[in-house]
Amino acid sequence: MHRTSSPQPPAAPAPTGTVLLRGGAVYSPADPFATAMVVDGGTVAWVGSEGAADSFADGVDRVVRLEGALVTPAFTDAHVHTTATGFALIGLDLSGAASLADALTRTAAYAAERPADRVLLGHGWDESRWPERRTPTRAELDEAVGGRPLYLTRTDVHSAAVSTALLDLVPGVRDEPGFDPQAPLTRDAHHAVRRAAYAAVTPAQRAAAQRAALLHAAEQGIGALHECAGPDISSEGDLTGLLALAAADAGPRVFGYWAQAASDPADLDRVRDLGAIGAGGDLFVDGSIGSHTACLHAPYADAPHTGVSYLDAETIARHLTLCTEAGLQAGFHAIGDAAIGAVVDGVRAAAAAVGLERVRALRHRVEHAELMTPDTIAAFAEFGLVASVQPAFDAAWGGEDGMYADRLGADRARDLNPFAAMTRAGVPLVLGSDSPVTPLDPWGAVRAAAFHRTPEHRVSARAAFNAHTRGGWRAIGRDDTGVLVPGAPADYAVWDSGDLVVQAPDERVANWSTDPRSGTPGLPDLTPGRPLPSALRTVVGGRTVFERPNG
Repeated sequence: MHRTSSPQPPAAPAPTGTVLLRGGAVYSPADPFATAMVVDGGTVAWVGSEGAADSFADGVDRVVRLEGALVTPAFTDAHVHTTATGFALIGLDLSGAASLADALTRTAAYAAERPADRVLLGHGWDESRWPERRTPTRAELDEAVGGRPLYLTRTDVHSAAVSTALLDLVPGVRDEPGFDPQAPLTRDAHHAVRRAAYAAVTPAQRAAAQRAALLHAAEQGIGALHECAGPDISSEGDLTGLLALAAADAGPRVFGYWAQAASDPADLDRVRDLGAIGAGGDLFVDGSIGSHTACLHAPYADAPHTGVSYLDAETIARHLTLCTEAGLQAGFHAIGDAAIGAVVDGVRAAAAAVGLERVRALRHRVEHAELMTPDTIAAFAEFGLVASVQPAFDAAWGGEDGMYADRLGADRARDLNPFAAMTRAGVPLVLGSDSPVTPLDPWGAVRAAAFHRTPEHRVSARAAFNAHTRGGWRAIGRDDTGVLVPGAPADYAVWDSGDLVVQAPDERVANWSTDPRSGTPGLPDLTPGRPLPSALRTVVGGRTVFERPNG
């Protein structure tokens, strides 16, 4: 008999006392014009008007004067690699390198500062942004670090530039698919060196990186993270250590996924033993567009091949069937149209085997889901598949002259990330960052969805905001969380936000939405170029996990 799972927030002592927040704006469907909220312990008890708040003032333990600040549900980032994010924050971050020469200079300086590190770790280089338009050679890396082991992930984390000394620590890596004597590694060769690099990290270093990432998330108003772990991404110890740390410390909640395909029911018992809530996340069907490893139906515009396929439809169907029979959510990483098509074929076969309604009930996920077609959008809606998307990808690499256009050609690039078409079809969207691929920046993600570089793919700021708050909870089967209504968990953030407006792709919708009769609550003005809101306080389960000094 297989165990079923019902994801719950990590256990922690319940906070006591009542708090009245008043004198601001509270984003709540319970009252679109609310200015006040009462929290009782770890639960929202009441939301309403300033006048009605007077009746609560004498009966609560504490009154918080918002002074015009905005209160919203805390964000959920639905796709994060926490330890890698922490190392990017406290280690070598090459995302700001202006050129290849600059990246090599920064790498050399970092190596000089860390003489005791067994393996040097870095992240974020992107040759498509450099004037040289090429990746570092192995000889250049060897010279920069003086012959020491070095592991540098590309911004998409689907390839890595490594030194010769790191290769020497991985027997047989030169025979693995994806190995190149000078260029960055992809595929199995990359996975092998990644395991070796992270195996050299001490538990203390790992915990420091995880704490840095969780603190940074709280500073961004994020109250929950979906950790996408797996044997080709991190390690079992990394996941269990992170879940234990998150449960013990005051900070964002963490829900883990383990990306290992199941071939028999015992494999899923192992997923649960690790504390994961699903067998998915970055279970790779393909790679990424930037590294030329996303699996496409037609060849790349700048490479004579169609990318890489890691899982076929039969393997996908087997995994989904086992997960559905066990009552466990499954998921896959799929970016290219051929990879997404393989997922759809696998889901269709699983539904035929176990029943459509059983498949739909578990809200199986597809991470990224970038190069969609009308047929795959319709299939996602039919099978109840959740699309876990990253709008910051479009902001970073979309547009007529972006990396996507270089890799795919402008016509195909315009088809990427069709959020509006997916929303119209009824596909549930949840938003995340894939950090450290793009930063933990939830308001930036909402802006990127509302101001997509391809106008027909834009959704309203409200739809994007809901996908980044309540949507993340619905994706794990929790429909009662991610919204500020009586009885919901008190996971919220307080923002210095400026004026509140309603922004939608269609001005007719926007004009009606701003009419008081519509009852549409406002959000910060996310027009590109305007400053994004900054968090004053983040609260998880009634406990303050971040408070800006003098905020």
